[in-house]
Amino acid sequence: MSDIPDWFWQSTETESSAGFVEVDDADIKYRHWSDVGKPGLLFVHGHGAHSHWWDFIAPTYKDDYQTVALDLSGMGDSDHRDDYSTDLFAAEIVAVADAMQMPEDTVVVAHSFGGMMSLRTFASNPNRFKGLVLVDSGVKHPDEEKPKEVERWSRPKVYSSKEIARSRFRLRPPQQCENEYLLQYIARHSIDAIDEGFIWKFDEELNERMQYTGDLADDLKALTVKCALIYGENSESFTSKSAQYMKELQPALDVHELADAQHHLFLDQPLAFMDLLSSILAGWRAN
Repeated sequence: MSDIPDWFWQSTETESSAGFVEVDDADIKYRHWSDVGKPGLLFVHGHGAHSHWWDFIAPTYKDDYQTVALDLSGMGDSDHRDDYSTDLFAAEIVAVADAMQMPEDTVVVAHSFGGMMSLRTFASNPNRFKGLVLVDSGVKHPDEEKPKEVERWSRPKVYSSKEIARSRFRLRPPQQCENEYLLQYIARHSIDAIDEGFIWKFDEELNERMQYTGDLADDLKALTVKCALIYGENSESFTSKSAQYMKELQPALDVHELADAQHHLFLDQPLAFMDLLSSILAGWRAN
């Protein structure tokens, strides 16, 4: 694609190192772009996603932060589990931070499902991190909360080639994205090879085996660290009504709406997202 911007190549071609940490008998994959000794910046992906979703975002911060991203269990290159829970995902986030010796002034940046898991992380470990940036994620207004529907598992779709699998890649929840090069990059890193062909890396049974522990509203109200919310102006998953509700629950919450962006807002507006995130981080460091 000839219209791919230079900043994308500069970020995705930045070398990263990888490792694993064991959490409750599962190996959790993490990747990092910088070494110990700087303030920490830990990126947590959304449902069915993985650390490579941050490849064109995270390297931007490597000079000023110890920058790390992880694959939650059942996703990316981390192990699948027989059972999942909010508390287990919280333990994985802390375990990666500890394995990388990330300091207590670490900020967690978490998208969608990852944001909900991070709220539980902070509630369970109130002194481990400095701040939390929720990305189109958090506590929905009661009027907009929908009952969780268990997705029944069916045999994973097997594709005969990587090219066919990549062509089937879709964002969840569904939305259009004008930056096709970002979708193609993510799709390439979302595929696993098996004897029969190629499948998606995420665990198709995760939703069916997931137990939600804790209470999101209580976890948000309990936050004692710096906290911010960035949500998409046109997101169908998170609205201004829910953002205002979160502000009522947690008055210290710093709320930002990202213009012309949907739920996957850093795919829709990557440069604007990074500018806003940088501004939030700079303000927190100054204070």
